[in-house]
Amino acid sequence: MEATRVLEFDALVVGGGIAGLQSALDLGDQGFKVAVVEKDASIGGKMIRLSKVFPTLDCASCITTPKMAAAAHHDNISLFSYCDLNKLGRDGDVLVASVTQRPRYVDPIKCIGCRQCEYACPVYVADDEQGGFSASKAISIPFSNAIPQIAVMDAENCMLCGKCSKTCPTDAIDYFQQPQDFVIRSRSAVLATGFELTPVTNKHQYGNGTIPNVITALQMERLLAPHGPYNRVLRPSDGMEPDSIAYIQCAGSRDKSMGISYCSRVCCMYAIKQAMLLSGSLPLADITIYYMDIRAFGKGYEQFYQNAKAMGIEFVKGKVASISKGQNGAVALSYEAQNGEGVTTADHDLVVLSLGMIPGWKPQGVCPVSEGSDQFIHTIRPKLSPTVTDMEGVFVAGAAAGPKDIVDTITESGAAAMEAAKYMGHFRQTRKAVA
Repeated sequence: MEATRVLEFDALVVGGGIAGLQSALDLGDQGFKVAVVEKDASIGGKMIRLSKVFPTLDCASCITTPKMAAAAHHDNISLFSYCDLNKLGRDGDVLVASVTQRPRYVDPIKCIGCRQCEYACPVYVADDEQGGFSASKAISIPFSNAIPQIAVMDAENCMLCGKCSKTCPTDAIDYFQQPQDFVIRSRSAVLATGFELTPVTNKHQYGNGTIPNVITALQMERLLAPHGPYNRVLRPSDGMEPDSIAYIQCAGSRDKSMGISYCSRVCCMYAIKQAMLLSGSLPLADITIYYMDIRAFGKGYEQFYQNAKAMGIEFVKGKVASISKGQNGAVALSYEAQNGEGVTTADHDLVVLSLGMIPGWKPQGVCPVSEGSDQFIHTIRPKLSPTVTDMEGVFVAGAAAGPKDIVDTITESGAAAMEAAKYMGHFRQTRKAVA
């Protein structure tokens, strides 16, 4: 029986999104050997899927891609993509992580990223990276600037025709590839596991995700992106440009019926950002944001909000109670207006749900860190040390600790790296003193 590989590092970073990359780079620049474990086939996380960031409207890819490349080429950083963290515990002074790398069915050493397998594959599947609006092949590189540039096969949809294997110039296709287990031993760890969006399928008032022209805000990000599925904003049902677009705020936050009583903090601002971008790409479209409260808490956020109103974006204070199918592909909203008019209805060509944040990873049974009442990772001193968990040597970065925007995510990721570096430095000094 083959022995499990054991790899030694100074620090382990769980998650390869913007938070994990920032922590890894900060630690690597200080001379620490860092392992980054990412569950997806590429690093980059959610941010690589965004069009622009608020309030500056800078290109999201222009921020994320350089950090992805810097981490991939850093001498002190090792990337492990397409991996699952099975267990993270302590063995004396050392953290021990049990990891499984899922099979890509492509040899990562032989693959040169030429995409010949992708071109030859006859099977089309929904492309999640493009919000499900377009199709990819059953074997493909996840997206154009993915790191690593290694193809991954969708085993569930592959028909085993062998065309990819015959086309591959380096004989990299391996239909019999098996999961690989290995162990990472480190002095410290940073949990940067990110977030997921609240599931719209649990919201029966909004059609449980079955109404064709009701999409999520992350799907709208793909429609707005210059490298999106259509290169413009179109309705999913008929491919027409919408003349009337509505945003529904708090569609998955501040909702006790879904067990989510907290505010996700970013929903107001990303809806305003998208509305401003839509007003540029569809200058004749009517854009309405239905909200309960506008929470513009960050630097420059209030001015960003005021700029949106000045551009003609309509803000309606009211809670949308239900959504239903209208005529000719329209979406009918029923909402309670706060201006005294009572229950009002309105039809829109396209409706965007501003979904909230929920934890992207559950530590139960994997890592003995505590969770808060919101189920995000608990920090023991949120005001003084917002990255310190109740497990020695383990720190948390970004949205793994709670909903936050990109600015706060990057800031706290740097703080987590500094806490980990301080911990490792203290550990080294203690060992020297004992010796």
